[in-house]
Amino acid sequence: MKVLILGVNGFIGSHLVGRILRDTDWEVFGLDLGTNKVEEHLGNPRFHFVEGDVTISKEWIEYHIKKCDVVLPLVAIATPKVYVTDPLRVFELDFEENLRVVRQCVKYKKRVVFPSTSEVYGMCPDAEFDEHESPLVTGPIPMNRWIYSTSKQLLDRVIWAYGFQHGLKFTLFRPFNWMGPKLDSLNTAKEGSSRLVTQFSWNLFNGEPLNLVDGGTARRCFIDVEDAMDGLMAVLRNEGGQADGQIFNIGNPANDYSVREIAEMMIAIWKDHPFRKERGIPEGRMVETGSGEFYGKGYQDVARRTPSIKRMQQTFGFAPKVSMQDSLRKAIDFFVEEHKALEKVVETEN
Repeated sequence: MKVLILGVNGFIGSHLVGRILRDTDWEVFGLDLGTNKVEEHLGNPRFHFVEGDVTISKEWIEYHIKKCDVVLPLVAIATPKVYVTDPLRVFELDFEENLRVVRQCVKYKKRVVFPSTSEVYGMCPDAEFDEHESPLVTGPIPMNRWIYSTSKQLLDRVIWAYGFQHGLKFTLFRPFNWMGPKLDSLNTAKEGSSRLVTQFSWNLFNGEPLNLVDGGTARRCFIDVEDAMDGLMAVLRNEGGQADGQIFNIGNPANDYSVREIAEMMIAIWKDHPFRKERGIPEGRMVETGSGEFYGKGYQDVARRTPSIKRMQQTFGFAPKVSMQDSLRKAIDFFVEEHKALEKVVETEN
């Protein structure tokens, strides 16, 4: 099988190409702006990488859609602060560019596996979010925060309609707070705009307080990227066509924690970490801040987001195993190594 991954150097793409090359005989064709997360795979004869921008490399993309069997358009802006500060950029990349790819999959009759998002459920009141039954409830128009959610939701609906009217083969998967090594980079956290675990790691490494937005009461269900890859690979294998025309939540309801609890766990891990002790870095502390102050005026939060994973369990026997504490330790250890590497670069330059 030939797989096209747009955004192959991102968090999901980089882990996915590693898993594909390790566990299958498939070929992977990947496009992205850089290679820092996939460097270890560049010498593999089954990995064909091209450096490029999805907004510019349109002929290359169309050619490889024709050439490949399945397409994963993973390019997207998925950082809450950017939803607020640059909503049009989010819409143009996350919706418009991906719509062009989807239409080419329809034209050339190729299967598309599209990354939806847990954010499509918005402020859904259900205790667990069901892929086919739960209502999708987003906030008022002045809250820019919802442009990411609605861009993804509209693409979900367009893809479903193409499947219904034109026979497009598709699967939609909804990640629920996937985490682990390669989730962002410490550099992305410098301005305070990265995702939770990366941002907290940056704060800890620099002796800065961990900001609990609105008291850190919001709850999320986190899943280790290795468990998440088990689920995504099952979707890609699609044995017996089980994933065709389906929507799957990929998450771990057992790892349900508040932002405050995550901060407390990370501080506890950091307190005993050899790197912190060697450098004499403070143990870590928390401060409370308002969402408007931290994200900007157009932000609105969601109290909790819990996936139903019954469809994944019944279809593929999906069973995530990695605990929150173990996943956090892996993430912190990864960022420690990245921090050391950045230090070496600075030393070399000086």
